[in-house]
Amino acid sequence: MLEADSKSMRSMNGSRRNSGSSLVSSSSASSNLSHLEEDTWILWGRIVNEWDEWRKKKEKLLKELIRKGIPHHFRAIVWQLLCSATDMPVKNQYSELLKMSSPCEKLIRRDIARTYPEHEFFKGQDSLGQEVLFNVMKAYSLVDREVGYCQGSAFIVGLLLMQMPEEEAFCVFVRLMQEYRLRELFKPSMAELGLCIYQFEYMLQEQLPELNIHFRSQSFLTSMYSSSWFLTLFLTTFPLPVATRVFDIFMYEGLEIVFRVGMALLQFNQAELMQLDMEGMSQYFQKVIPHQFDSCPDKLILKAYQVKYNPKKMKRLEKEYAAIKNKEMEEQIEIKRLRTENRLLKQRIETLEKESAALADRLIQGQVTRAQEAEENYIIKRELAVVKQQCSSATENLQKAQSTIRQLQDQQGNPRFTEEFVNHLETELEQSRLREMETLGALKEMQDKVLDMEKKNSSLPDENNVARLQEELKALKVREVAALTSLKELQLQVKDLNDSWQAHLSRTGGRWKESPRKNTMNDLQDELMTIRLREAQAQADLRELRQRLVELETQDQIHSNLLNRTEQECLGLQEKLQYLTAQNKGLQTQLSETKRKHAESECKSKEEVMAVRLREADSMAAVAEMRQRIAELEIQREEGMIQGQLNNSDSSQYIRELKDQIDELKAEIRLMKGQKPFEDSMGFDGIHIVSHLAVDEDSLHSSDEELLTNPMVVGALQDVLYPLSPCNARFLRGMESSGKESDGSTDSEPEDPTSTTEADGEMEPQIIFGETLSK
Repeated sequence: MLEADSKSMRSMNGSRRNSGSSLVSSSSASSNLSHLEEDTWILWGRIVNEWDEWRKKKEKLLKELIRKGIPHHFRAIVWQLLCSATDMPVKNQYSELLKMSSPCEKLIRRDIARTYPEHEFFKGQDSLGQEVLFNVMKAYSLVDREVGYCQGSAFIVGLLLMQMPEEEAFCVFVRLMQEYRLRELFKPSMAELGLCIYQFEYMLQEQLPELNIHFRSQSFLTSMYSSSWFLTLFLTTFPLPVATRVFDIFMYEGLEIVFRVGMALLQFNQAELMQLDMEGMSQYFQKVIPHQFDSCPDKLILKAYQVKYNPKKMKRLEKEYAAIKNKEMEEQIEIKRLRTENRLLKQRIETLEKESAALADRLIQGQVTRAQEAEENYIIKRELAVVKQQCSSATENLQKAQSTIRQLQDQQGNPRFTEEFVNHLETELEQSRLREMETLGALKEMQDKVLDMEKKNSSLPDENNVARLQEELKALKVREVAALTSLKELQLQVKDLNDSWQAHLSRTGGRWKESPRKNTMNDLQDELMTIRLREAQAQADLRELRQRLVELETQDQIHSNLLNRTEQECLGLQEKLQYLTAQNKGLQTQLSETKRKHAESECKSKEEVMAVRLREADSMAAVAEMRQRIAELEIQREEGMIQGQLNNSDSSQYIRELKDQIDELKAEIRLMKGQKPFEDSMGFDGIHIVSHLAVDEDSLHSSDEELLTNPMVVGALQDVLYPLSPCNARFLRGMESSGKESDGSTDSEPEDPTSTTEADGEMEPQIIFGETLSK
């Protein structure tokens, strides 16, 4: 279609193009409607084909054309060009997004049936329009998870789907949300909506002050009628032809057109709105205003651009709104903080009241306990005095009995004292001793009770507090005495007044017989008595109030004393807590120091163990080297024997040399084994560590001697390393066995001659060399 339009545009003459341009620049209508429509098609086809040039060089002309309305068939491509949504990378992700699941699917399904319910494209459940609308809204909720889904956005997407396919509508909607402030409007906080309403209220107050006052008097808030304007861009207010014209301008100029159209509507209907109440204005906005410009949308656009709109003021209002919101946020934070502090203070007051009540109960309980303990102490002292008296009497009886026994012992020779009398005295002595023991036991029990009473007495409140309480009690008694005295005085006054009243009544018994003047005097006396009675009643009330005041002051003083004691106890507890905290810190420091020393000692012990193991490995290597050397010497000896260097004359000397070398090597081995790097046991933090090389050294020592002295091992090594002739092997074995026999001949008994004769055939060389060695 665009190519055909461009070809027809090239084929037309200049007059047609000039007439088309004149139609764009002027607001008057052409006489020929068909020619006007054809020229409009040609003009918009040229604009689409040369979009970059028109956008840069002919911006004013393009703005005027958009305000007059974009043709229906060009709206899809022009909207995409206006918002730069033709080549967006998110378009390639659309098919993948549809395969994913969104948490907002239920909300989208619920609101789809309420979006353009009368439009053919969206009418009917599970229709094509509802399906593509669901797809676009679901895809955007996955792209922008912070916004997700908002109700008003479905009407904007529905209008886009009426003009273009769903992929292109999705791209245009994403661009609108990102570049046209719609994303801030649809966020969960809706901060941008509050800003728009604040700016609109300022415009209303500035341009229509009377209507603004009427709205406020009727409590008709701006958000009640303008929220849908900003959220749906008048798509839910006007019919689609008028709303589409507004949307054309919005695609080029942004939210400014919403402010202009809203103010134009209020200016156009100011007179009618001024005469309505709140409910009438709500009905007027819903039923009358939407259909006022169905036949002439150009009138609405013309009226909108007559509204004063200052972008600088809008920027200033935006800053003011941000400052107001920040201040409100700070006030809310301060209110929360104050509420928290108030709650904490209430909790502290409740705690202090509970502690005060508990302290008062403890004080009263302590006084009662102290009185009981004093009474018990007095009783115990009395019992103790009785016991002491009994003890003194028992001791006196005992002394008397002992003196009696001494007298009896002195008078043993007297025949008058019989055995029965002596036994009787002994029984009395035993009984007196038993009574003395019982008395001592009772005395000890009394002493224990006295000690317990003294301990309990020490746990009771100190004497200073008791003295204070006694002083308070005395003050209360003095006040009570004063109150009783004042009460007696009042009673006396009342009695005197009653007596005088009775006397007055007796005098006025015959008042009717007296003269009028005397009757007047009596009336004055009655009034005087009444006044005196009232005065006495007032004095009684005053004294009662004073007594009440004294009681309240006493309670206040008691409470203040309790609070002082509570504060002193709190200070003592805080000091104790600080002391315990300091002690805990010191203990933690000591613990960390101990751990550090323990770690250092463990590292030292590990280093020492590694050094021991290294020395052990060195000694093992030296032993192995000596053994290799011995083996080399033995090999040299065998080679000498094979080559015939040994003869009967110098063989013994050569053997001695070899044995001397072997002895030297053994001595060196013993010397190396004798250098014990850890002769003494090592101590570490009280833990006794014994050298672990002792067993290994003994085992090495024994194994080396057995290896050097065992003929079977030597022969096996010789046969393995350098195989010799049987004669030479027997010769060496005989030499070593003869040496053993010569060493052990002194200690062991002579062997059986039969055993020697049995082995003569095999041991002839050994006997020969045994004789030579003995020589």
